Amino acid sequence: MTNETPQTLPAFVNYPDPKLGPDVPYKVEVQSNPVVRGRVLSVLGSVVTSVGWLQNLLWSNAGFDGLRKLRELDNQDNRYDPTVIPIEDPSKAAPYPSSNTQDPDATTGISPGGYHTVAEYHALFKTGKLTPTAVAEALLPLIRRDVTPPGAHSTAFLDSKVEIILAAAAASTRRYKDGSPLGPLDGVPVAVKDEVDLTGYKKSLGSPRDFTSKDDGTSWCVQKWQEAGAVIMGKLTMHELGLDTTNNNPHYGTPLNPHNAEYYTGGSSGGSGYVVGAGLMPIALGADGGGSIRIPATYCGVFGLKPSHGRVSASPSVGIASSTGVIGPLASTMADLEIAYRVMAAPDPSNATSSLFPPPRPVQLDPRQKVLGVYTAWFDQADPAVSSACRAALAHLTSTKGYRLVDISIPLLPEGQIAHAMTILAEISTAIRTDTQGLTSANKLLISVGAKTPSTDFLLAQKLRSLLMRHLAALYKQHPGLIIVTPTTPNAGWPIAGGAADLKWGVSDANMSVRSMTYVWLSNFAGLPSLSVPVGYVDPAQGEGKIPLGFMGMGEWGSEDGLIEWGKDCEGWLNAGLEGGRQRPKNWVDLVELAAAKAGETKTTN
Repeated sequence: MTNETPQTLPAFVNYPDPKLGPDVPYKVEVQSNPVVRGRVLSVLGSVVTSVGWLQNLLWSNAGFDGLRKLRELDNQDNRYDPTVIPIEDPSKAAPYPSSNTQDPDATTGISPGGYHTVAEYHALFKTGKLTPTAVAEALLPLIRRDVTPPGAHSTAFLDSKVEIILAAAAASTRRYKDGSPLGPLDGVPVAVKDEVDLTGYKKSLGSPRDFTSKDDGTSWCVQKWQEAGAVIMGKLTMHELGLDTTNNNPHYGTPLNPHNAEYYTGGSSGGSGYVVGAGLMPIALGADGGGSIRIPATYCGVFGLKPSHGRVSASPSVGIASSTGVIGPLASTMADLEIAYRVMAAPDPSNATSSLFPPPRPVQLDPRQKVLGVYTAWFDQADPAVSSACRAALAHLTSTKGYRLVDISIPLLPEGQIAHAMTILAEISTAIRTDTQGLTSANKLLISVGAKTPSTDFLLAQKLRSLLMRHLAALYKQHPGLIIVTPTTPNAGWPIAGGAADLKWGVSDANMSVRSMTYVWLSNFAGLPSLSVPVGYVDPAQGEGKIPLGFMGMGEWGSEDGLIEWGKDCEGWLNAGLEGGRQRPKNWVDLVELAAAKAGETKTTN
C-alpha cells in the first residue's frame, strides 16, 4: 500500500502508519550473564546442546521472556518485514551515475585522511604510472594463506584464487592500455565477506561447513562490482555465522585490530574492517544483521554503510537472517563508500524486493534538510570518552555546517534490543536447522538458546518492531530530513581480555556483546539505513596504538544519499577539525608504493 504524502516529501511503499509510541523513560536493567571462556566454554557448549532445561534457563536469563509484561504491545499489529521502498520522483532525480560515467575528480595525491583512494588508483592506471596487474601482484604475497609462510595479512582472508585474480587484473590492464576503462572501479582491488557467493570460491559463513550456492553463482552485488572492473582479491574472514561482534574465529584465525593488536577488529565483518583499515584496499563488502558493518568500521577507523533493508541484492545467496540482515560497503573514504554503494545497489530485476527500489542516484533536494535528532538518555549510555568525541563532532556540524539539533525520544529501546536479538537468533537457528555440529562452543550456546524461542514470544517481538517503526515514521514526518545520531558503539573498542587463549577457544561475553550493540540494532530491526563514520581516538586499556571511535547517523527509509552527504561533512571534521586529524595504524600498507616497486622490478627483468 502506498501512503499519500505531501508533494514536497518522498512517497513510499509499505511505509509504517506514523504514530508516536508511549512516553516511557529509558531504563536499562543490569545484565547478569557470566563471561565464559577456555575449556569451561567448550564443556558448557557441548552440555547445553543436549540439555533442554538448561537451554530454557539460559533463554529466560537472557531476558527474552521480558516482552510478555509489555501491555504497550496490546492491540499492536505484527510487522515481520521492515522493507520500506521509496518511490522516485523523476523531476528530482539526477542522471544515473553508471559505472561508465561515475568518474570522480581524479587525483594522484593521497587523500586528506592519508588513505589511497579509488580516484587515485584510477588516475594512476589511466596515466600508466601503475597497472592493475602490478597492484594485484604486490598485494597477493601479503594476503595469501596457502603459502609458507602465510602472508602478513592473510588471517583476514579465507581464500584468494590466484589465477582468477590475475586474469581479472590482466583484463583491466589491457582496457587501460587500450584507453577504454570501464569506470573508476576498473582495476581497483576489493574483497568480499564470506557471506556472499563468488564463482570459484566456497562459502562457509566463517564456519567449517559448506554453504556455497548450488549453481556456483556470484551474488548480484558482487557481480556489479565485477562488471565495473573491480578486481576481487578474495573472500574475507568473519565471525562464525555472523553471531557476535568481535570476529573471534577459532576455525580460521582472528585478524587483530590494525590500530592495536590487543583489540578485536569487531564483527561480524571483521575481515572487511581489517583490510580497509590496514590500507590493503579502499573498499570491502560487508554484511550487517546487528551492526556487523558499522561495528568493525568503528573499531578499525573506517566508514561503513548499512543500507535500507532489501535495497542491495545478494541473489542467488539466501540470507540466514532474512528480516534483519543486509549487504553494504566499508571504505577508507566517503567518496569511495559512495562509489561502492552506487554500483552494488543497482536494482536486481531477478530479486522481488531489490527490483522495486529506484536506482541509487542522488535526489535533488534544494536546500538539503540538515536536521539531527538526539535522544539524550540513549546517547549518554556511551562511555565518557566516546560521548565526548561524538559531541565534538556534533558541535562542528551545528556551528560550521548548518545543522540544527532537535530533541527526540524513542520508547522501549532496551526491550527492542531484546526483541531484535530474539528475532535474529531464531532466524539463524532456523536457517541451519538448529544443527550445531562443528560450530564453536560460543555459537552452540547461542543457537541452542535461540532455538528455544516460543512462537508467542517471537510474535511479541514483531509487535514491538511494528511499534518502533511507527514511532520512527512519526519522527521522520515531524522532522523531514531527520538523521538520528548516536555513537556507533558505547565502548571504545573491545580488548582481547583473555589473550591468546580467547583466540584459541573463543569466548562468550554476552554482557559486552549486548552493550556493543546498544545503538546499532535499531536500524536492522526497523530496516533503516545507517552510516558509521570515524570521529576520534582514545588511549587503549591495553596494548599499543590508540583506539578509533565511531559516530553514527540513522536516516529515513531510502535516505542513503542524505546520509552520504552527512558522512562527507563528518569526514571534514575528521580530517581538518579533529586535533591531530585522522590517524593511520602502524601496520598500514602503502600498496601504491609497493605496486610501483613491483612494476619497476618487472620492467628491469624484462
